[in-house]
Amino acid sequence: MVWRSDFDPVETEIYQKRLTKVTFLVLIVFGVLFVRLWFLQIIHGALYRTESENNRIDLRDVIPFRGLIFDRNGHLLVDNRPSFILGVIPENISNLDGLLTDLCRLVEIDRGAAKTKTQGALQGNPFRCVYLKKGLTRNELARIEAHILNMPGVTIEVKPQRHCIYGTLAAHLIGYLGEIDREQLGRKEYDKNKLGDFVGKCGIEKKWHRYLNGTRGGQQVEVNASGRILKVLYQKEAEPGANVFLTIDKDLQILAENSLSNKVGAIVAMDPRSGEILAMASSPTCDPNDFAKGMDKKVWERLVSNPYFPLQNRVISGQYPPGSIFKIVVALAGLEEGVIDPYEKIFCGGSYTFQGREYRDWKEGGHGFVDLHRALVESCDVYFYKMGQKIGVDTIARYAKRLGFGCNTGIQIGDEQPGLIPDKAWKLKRWHVPWQDGETLSVAVGQSFALITPIQLVGFVSALFNGGILFRPRVTKQVEGDGNKTIFEFKPDISGYWDLNEENMELVKKALFGVVNEPRGTGWRARLHRIGVAGKTGTAQVIALPEDRESVEEEDIPYKFRDHAWFVAVAPAENPTIAVAILVEHSGSGGAVAAPIAKNILAGYLKR
Repeated sequence: MVWRSDFDPVETEIYQKRLTKVTFLVLIVFGVLFVRLWFLQIIHGALYRTESENNRIDLRDVIPFRGLIFDRNGHLLVDNRPSFILGVIPENISNLDGLLTDLCRLVEIDRGAAKTKTQGALQGNPFRCVYLKKGLTRNELARIEAHILNMPGVTIEVKPQRHCIYGTLAAHLIGYLGEIDREQLGRKEYDKNKLGDFVGKCGIEKKWHRYLNGTRGGQQVEVNASGRILKVLYQKEAEPGANVFLTIDKDLQILAENSLSNKVGAIVAMDPRSGEILAMASSPTCDPNDFAKGMDKKVWERLVSNPYFPLQNRVISGQYPPGSIFKIVVALAGLEEGVIDPYEKIFCGGSYTFQGREYRDWKEGGHGFVDLHRALVESCDVYFYKMGQKIGVDTIARYAKRLGFGCNTGIQIGDEQPGLIPDKAWKLKRWHVPWQDGETLSVAVGQSFALITPIQLVGFVSALFNGGILFRPRVTKQVEGDGNKTIFEFKPDISGYWDLNEENMELVKKALFGVVNEPRGTGWRARLHRIGVAGKTGTAQVIALPEDRESVEEEDIPYKFRDHAWFVAVAPAENPTIAVAILVEHSGSGGAVAAPIAKNILAGYLKR
């Protein structure tokens, strides 16, 4: 029997060749894998080990608590509250459009803005959190937390948020926070800040930002593939900011702001012995809390388009014709120059004709024969038309600037305006036409080109009654660091002395006491029982109205053409502890509108 194989030699040879090729291919694949693994683990092992740790370990900032703000008596005005913030880590997002679709179903965000910010971060620092919405409500927070595991890259952070306890109270003085811009990042006072931080944009928040800000800390945390924190590996505590104590009195501030309710204007109160600002109110106003949580675009548009300019601090930047308030300056200038004899009587018949033009007095029929005292008490225009003509505009301007008008007071918060005190050289330079003599008459009663601010006026009347010391207004009492350690403590800052004749100043002061306390005084509505008040009314025309103006009812005049009401006062008159300047826009006469407000403020402060 002969044995024979069932395998065909030809087929066997073919299979052997195929097996050789497969074996060779497998060896090549394993060789490549081996070489690749060798490169990854031996050559580049240290590099990828570092990158792996970086993906597992995240470095996160710990935002410091911003310093607190108090009033002069230690009443807390501004603190911090926890705020939940929706953010995304761009590097951990696999499908940005899908993620934004999911987020828009859960919370209200601007999809276009969110996409732009996230894509911009991808090109810059993809590991830095991009904040999409601040100040999440509890319902929004709950909805996001319920779906966060299905949304890689989404994170919720808790950060301190600025909170003004009384809302709009002293908003223009305190200021507000806003997201830092690149221009601010390059400045020294913001060297502790990064993009995305909220910093002071105006007021005290801006002035003392470097101290209020504090020093940020840091966390080293372990995260999973979705960016969710698993545990904290290391933490450096943040250092809270310093506390700021203001000079304002909270209760007086509330009283001042309530006095301006539904009005447009400004109130500023000062201690004439030190220059400390006791109250600073500007109306209308805004709520700094709206800025701290992230200003909604619609809210911002309403603010900037408001015709009454709620963002303007009228106390330091509102420039208005002074009206009859300016007669005090003219009286002092005339007395110092020897032009005015305080006992000379001038007849006022209700108007004064000069160079063929009639200049009317506010009182139809006039005041009869008046000397300087009665002219100030009754605010006689004709008397000051004639005195202004004698003194001359350049002399009036020289004294006005010497007494603190036409220049900044140097108050600590910014955006102050200097006002305007005109003279012949100014008009020629500004308008390229010479000064007209008739314009001097208008300036003498606080009209024409003259402009002042409430902060200038309160400093002026304070100097008149404190012996001629012009203080630089102060709004900060002290700055305290950790452990109540005083960093700054502010003392009275004298910016100038008047060096006027004391007898002349006494004549004017007695007249201002008469404005409030004598029978025909224009400021009698500011009179207080048992407390002597001295003051001066002012009614500033916005535009010249027709000759028969007296026959026109106030309510029939368009709002924007109505007079501004001024009143400035001190109390107690013999040794003042408070000076106040009040301006109410387009409201009528100073005696009828502003004087009663002054009475309430002075009474509220002194009786308390």
